[in-house]
Amino acid sequence: MQNLANATLREQTHIAKLRKRNRFWQLVGSQAVQDICQRIEKAYQLFFKHNKKGVRPPGFKKVKKYKSFTLKQAGYKFLGGKRVKIGQRVYQFWKSREIEGTVKTLTIKRTSLGELFMVVVVDNCPESESKFTTGRIAGFDFGLKTFLTCSDGSCIESPQFLKQSLNTIKKASRQHSKKLKGSSNRERARKNLVRKHEDVSNRRRDWFWKLAHELTNKFDVLCFETLNLKGMQRLWGRKISDLAFGEFLQILEWVTKNKGKQLVFVDQWYPSTKTCSSCGHVLEKLNLSVREWRCPSCQSVQGRDENAAKNICAVGASTAQVRRC
Repeated sequence: MQNLANATLREQTHIAKLRKRNRFWQLVGSQAVQDICQRIEKAYQLFFKHNKKGVRPPGFKKVKKYKSFTLKQAGYKFLGGKRVKIGQRVYQFWKSREIEGTVKTLTIKRTSLGELFMVVVVDNCPESESKFTTGRIAGFDFGLKTFLTCSDGSCIESPQFLKQSLNTIKKASRQHSKKLKGSSNRERARKNLVRKHEDVSNRRRDWFWKLAHELTNKFDVLCFETLNLKGMQRLWGRKISDLAFGEFLQILEWVTKNKGKQLVFVDQWYPSTKTCSSCGHVLEKLNLSVREWRCPSCQSVQGRDENAAKNICAVGASTAQVRRC
């Protein structure tokens, strides 16, 4: 680790010398250039850690494909009236919410359409207290045909936004591929294709936020099973990308933390599907095509997804503590 830290320090010293001779690099703060060294270091650490799994080493990235830079202690200053000074220029920005706490880093990100976003990382934010109001606990099971199955028997279907817009995206992709490389028509077609994808992403994200608020208003403790998303991606491909379980869990985690609710994850190796929620009998094997089965012990009929949701709720409830306000 000491040798790696010394190598990083030498790289940053070398980068600082190169920056003095390159005016383009001087457009941003010195820490933004040093941050590139840290990103390269992190990329190589991940490569050496996962190289046996077929992970490729980091490659060279062109300037026009570099989408962000990060400033830490210096290089920026917040002014009054929603203005920020970066380098020698002053920019106007729109705040999605108030900046609370001590600002640690400021990252400028550029989307494929050329839009700029400012991401502020803060420290010492006030932690929200637990606000349990309903005293209700629910377990949820993800599915391919049904997005979520709740332990109370209700089901939530996924709109599958990518599937709805797939023909439109394919048409825009064909139009883009027909245009001459380097032409303004190709750039216009590229932006049109990006807008189609962003429209799908925005509609899906809006639905996720509304669903997260709906669930947290209804329940105080929400229990989910830990998912192997990479394995699911290999099995079902584009359908898993369209359902976007991981993105929904990130949004739900933020909403539950902000509202003071509790989010519990059950171990992915727990046999929630093969365990009878009535008597606890565990089947030796259960094929994915079987959607309903009869317990050989208590003779109760169990629906696959609802049974799994009830088991997830029971295991999650054993680790959660509910307090009524």
